[in-house]
Amino acid sequence: MSARENVLGRIRSALGRSAALADNETTAMRAALRDHPRGPSPVMAWEPVSRFRDRCLSMSSTVDGVAGIEQVPSAVAHYLAANGLPLACVSWPEFAGLEWAVAGLAIQTQPATGEDAVGITGVFCAIAETGTLMLLSGSRNHATTSLLPETHIAVVPTARIVPCMEDAWDLLRTERGALPRQVTFVSGPSRTADIEMTLVLGAHGPYRVHVVLVGALHAGPCPPH
Repeated sequence: MSARENVLGRIRSALGRSAALADNETTAMRAALRDHPRGPSPVMAWEPVSRFRDRCLSMSSTVDGVAGIEQVPSAVAHYLAANGLPLACVSWPEFAGLEWAVAGLAIQTQPATGEDAVGITGVFCAIAETGTLMLLSGSRNHATTSLLPETHIAVVPTARIVPCMEDAWDLLRTERGALPRQVTFVSGPSRTADIEMTLVLGAHGPYRVHVVLVGALHAGPCPPH
């Protein structure tokens, strides 16, 4: 008996099965895996952008809003200056064409290292229900940019905010088909309370997450809760 057969046999025994799945059971299982049926969901009667903004704040992120992508450099510069943070950042290449220098920022479009203090990324989408950013790895989407710097700035088009996690996965399957090597979910700064139940930010990644909403109806920073 192979190791695989041994493991499956033990699982089958624990489930009280004496034999492998019948053909009709296998067909039903494969259909469920293919069709991705949804389970029960709560009523989501809120407006997605407002809900996302509120949930970000509740997760200790800060939020700003601009009308268009061309205003992102000035919004980022204002945030960094207001918080006494370095004006040198690494960024995903998709933002290379913005006028960073005009805003007084020095931007490099390369993967972050442990020496970089600020990383600027986009998102694949954002989830309103939980205030979560969904990022995909790729040759131009450097995963380290959101993970290594102490400050992570995420540029989020409001058109890419979906109501819930199931919508995010549906969008990924529709637009990309196959999964990328890595899917990262970011819900506020990294945190832990493992040591004496004391909440510590930045334990496993950035201890600041700042979201710039592009296309926001009401531009300008939101005060933290």
